[in-house]
Amino acid sequence: MILKENRDIGDLDTNEDDLYEHYRFVAGAGQIPLRVDKFLMNFVENATRNKIQQAAKDGSVFVNDIAVKSNHKVKPKDVVRVLFSHPPYENLLTPENIPLDIVYEDDVLLIVNKPAGMVVHPGHGNYSGTLINALIYHFDNLPNNSSNRPGLVHRIDKDTSGLLVVAKTEEAMTHLAKQFFDKTSQREYVAIVWGNIEEEEGTIEGNIGRHPKNRLQNTVFEGEDADKGKHAVTHYKVIERLGYVTLVSCKLETGRTHQIRVHMKYIGHTLFNDERYGGEKILKGTTFTKYKQFVENCFKVLPRQALHAKTLGFEHPVTGKQMHFETPVPEDIEQCVEKWRNYAKNQLLEE
Repeated sequence: MILKENRDIGDLDTNEDDLYEHYRFVAGAGQIPLRVDKFLMNFVENATRNKIQQAAKDGSVFVNDIAVKSNHKVKPKDVVRVLFSHPPYENLLTPENIPLDIVYEDDVLLIVNKPAGMVVHPGHGNYSGTLINALIYHFDNLPNNSSNRPGLVHRIDKDTSGLLVVAKTEEAMTHLAKQFFDKTSQREYVAIVWGNIEEEEGTIEGNIGRHPKNRLQNTVFEGEDADKGKHAVTHYKVIERLGYVTLVSCKLETGRTHQIRVHMKYIGHTLFNDERYGGEKILKGTTFTKYKQFVENCFKVLPRQALHAKTLGFEHPVTGKQMHFETPVPEDIEQCVEKWRNYAKNQLLEE
């Protein structure tokens, strides 16, 4: 678990009057002894080993509340923390006058259609230009969620477009968060995936957690590791078959990080142009140069993973009314679909 919150821990035996916790991890019961710098490399996204070693040298890495050097061995149940004298940058929120596409708004909530390329909340390497920077400019006194992020009930990835609900009051935050936790909200995504999915519809079920070798990815655990990670369920349905790719609808029963991207890759249908999961390569098709050029043109039209949060439904936290919102598929995905549609038609004519 990562804790990113301002917390005064000046009572620890350190040279600083006030320190702030940037990261906190608890080693699992099966943790084999591992250098703390290597341990942190497995969890802190975009960190380099040099930076972690420098932090340890500066006395900022603690194991069980004791400052340690980078060669200290982490053991089962150890609590590893990284502490600095400044608050986490993502907590130093700056209002920014960024336009928002607001689909709906009332006194307690709003629905935002997030464009692809916008990060939802500040984090390592993205401390400005986020949805939260825009929200705190346009709205005062948004309630914090459990991660101290104003207004956020849920999130979608930077390069995923689509609908998000934002809470404007504490009561709305609590009510909406419970619906997402209880799996009573409705979320449907549209995606282009590599390959021709054989079944018309199906369900993917498999625990999702951080990839043991690639810390920037998540993965589905199976076999002896099947109980690791968090329970995740995705329901999919074919919308249109386009030759070497398929347009699908994905409905989330749970909401894990990268869930659709991980689950679709797990069944052999990686999202089109999903660079993090290998979808930016030509995974299906021919070896002809003309085909390669066609796919490259599709990548240029859609320079991101082909994923859009199209619909969102939930119970209004005050009125109890069922709310349902839908947003059109963005132009970049539509253009890509049209290219594949024409290609598939030409294929049939040639056959």
